[in-house]
Amino acid sequence: MSEPTTSAGLPGSPRPVLSVSPVVLAAPDRAVDLQLRVSVPVTGSGLPVVLLSHGLGFSHHLSSLHGYAPLADFWAAHGFAVIQPTHLDSRTLGPDRGNEAGGVPHWRSRAEDMRRVLDRLDEVEAAVPRLAGRLDRDKVAVAGHSMGGHTAGLLLGARLTDPDDGAEVDLADPRIKAGVMLAAPGRGGDALTAFTVEHYPFFLTTDFSRMTTPALVVAGDRDDSAFLTVRGPDWHTDPYTLAPGPKSLLTLSDAEHGLGGVSGYDVAETTDEDPARVAAVARLTWAYLRSALDPGDPAWRTASGQLAADARPVGRIASK
Repeated sequence: MSEPTTSAGLPGSPRPVLSVSPVVLAAPDRAVDLQLRVSVPVTGSGLPVVLLSHGLGFSHHLSSLHGYAPLADFWAAHGFAVIQPTHLDSRTLGPDRGNEAGGVPHWRSRAEDMRRVLDRLDEVEAAVPRLAGRLDRDKVAVAGHSMGGHTAGLLLGARLTDPDDGAEVDLADPRIKAGVMLAAPGRGGDALTAFTVEHYPFFLTTDFSRMTTPALVVAGDRDDSAFLTVRGPDWHTDPYTLAPGPKSLLTLSDAEHGLGGVSGYDVAETTDEDPARVAAVARLTWAYLRSALDPGDPAWRTASGQLAADARPVGRIASK
């Protein structure tokens, strides 16, 4: 990778970022064309690609290509090409766009959005000035928060049973080499509330046992998500505990579902706003992706060691 680091594997100085939106991929088979934001450093080549999937929420514009700037900005400034789609369940598209006639339930269409982006990277490159030839297509990762974490999990190999036809669904994409799941939903069955069973029946059969792609799971130890699960914060660690290795788990101390505010700068609905926590999440996820996509890169080992040695760490890391 072209991003400079210190000899210890720490982030180098941030570069200026070029962010272009909307990049539009025509999609006649979709309710609306697929709109993207693409953020890249203005210099450098061999840029690894991160597909970043937004969550849901009360704000209209965070659940779209306009959200998650604290992560996208940091990752792009430190050497990644970050691609953010607006999924069909985005509030910017109006209510229930993903279930319109001719549409598909959003849990499936979200993953299909990411696959569509990878299928058409040539078009994405062509739409962004001076980006052509700068992407490393062998180093692709997916990341997502909340519902976006579920999307990331499906692309990493998690399975579910389609509640409409009973068919097992496998949306894993071998082009994706690593992932980050932030406050992602856990297992189904008796872990779910009646509300979840009624409104999100696809969660009932979530199966992590074949999610073999390397991934970092990030969970807050105060993220009880009480309207979704009866298990409390541990539910969000299921993608780590129930999946085969190699996996790592970052458990953030005192963090709730927003993980300090990863979905945007100064987000009023973030119940645990903490800029320092958000900065730590950006830095630690960057380090994980660096090393997961390039095993010779010491960034994750360095970041993990620093966290363990900190007198007041933001959290703890486990790996398997």
